[in-house]
Amino acid sequence: VLLGSGLTVLSQPLMYVKVLVQVGYEPLPPTLGRNIFGRQVYQLPGLFSYAKHIVKVDGRAGLFKGLAPRLCSSAIGTVVHSKVLQEFPTPPWGQRPLSGGLFPPDSCFPLQPGASKKEPVSSLEQVLKETSREMVARSAATLITHPFHVITLRCMVQFIGRETKYSGTLSAFTTIYREEGILGFFAGLIPRLLGDILSLWLCNMLAYLINTYALENGVGSAPGSGVLGADGGQLQGCSGSHDPVLGGFQVSTMTEMKSYSQAVTGFFASMLTYPFVLVSNLMAVNNCGLAGGLLPYAPTYSSWLDCWSQLHREGNMSRGNSLFFRKVPAGKRYVWE
Repeated sequence: VLLGSGLTVLSQPLMYVKVLVQVGYEPLPPTLGRNIFGRQVYQLPGLFSYAKHIVKVDGRAGLFKGLAPRLCSSAIGTVVHSKVLQEFPTPPWGQRPLSGGLFPPDSCFPLQPGASKKEPVSSLEQVLKETSREMVARSAATLITHPFHVITLRCMVQFIGRETKYSGTLSAFTTIYREEGILGFFAGLIPRLLGDILSLWLCNMLAYLINTYALENGVGSAPGSGVLGADGGQLQGCSGSHDPVLGGFQVSTMTEMKSYSQAVTGFFASMLTYPFVLVSNLMAVNNCGLAGGLLPYAPTYSSWLDCWSQLHREGNMSRGNSLFFRKVPAGKRYVWE
């Protein structure tokens, strides 16, 4: 919990700028700069320019608006996630190691009743069950902490209209309940849940496929991997090597490659599911009485599907995904002070 809280504090300015960009607030005009290929283009202010503007208006403390409810969300979410995993103990697997190290090795778990060491549960089945277990835990944590997430976003968006409507966490709960009822605490929940679930499944399944059919097969067919040679003898290597140093090196390299594949697939999954994050955040602040949730920044959306379709028509599905090299798209309108 302490480590998570520390990371939350450090990442608060980044999230603050990202949320304001997602809403469509551009306090500074574009400037002529160069993209990564060296071509001159008009660029919108990046992370550091945006942060400097916030500091100029509200001071350094202004970069941490919404931190208190976000810390509450992080701490409560961690506890709920852990408790749910404890309530759903890891099902028994076979003893075959899981490809890619997505989850703890099978040696930690007993065999299924009636199963023998010669008939292990497939690693795919293990991935499916463990991912389902993680999905339940994450969804429970998201559901319980979403009211704090909504308050965090609204505290940040107040910067646009200089409002003080959500000045404290407890008073924000009272304000939302009085004006919007219980449903106000769960604005934007559905796209957030869908995005989290899709990202989790994409990440774990892609990592499983890469680790099983790309990395393992690649090593299995490489010289020194323990496969049969042309003369019928076994080649010495990771599986059948008599050299413990060489074998240990190959095992270590394979473990590192699989951990990298998990990171790459996680990044890829987050890129694909980013529109769900954007729509969720916009719905959390839409038509809540703040300037950032009204025209000219955003129309009043009837549902998150309406928000999705309008962003898609405007070509804004990736707005806020990158805070660097933000080129001004042709034909787009932005609101500058």
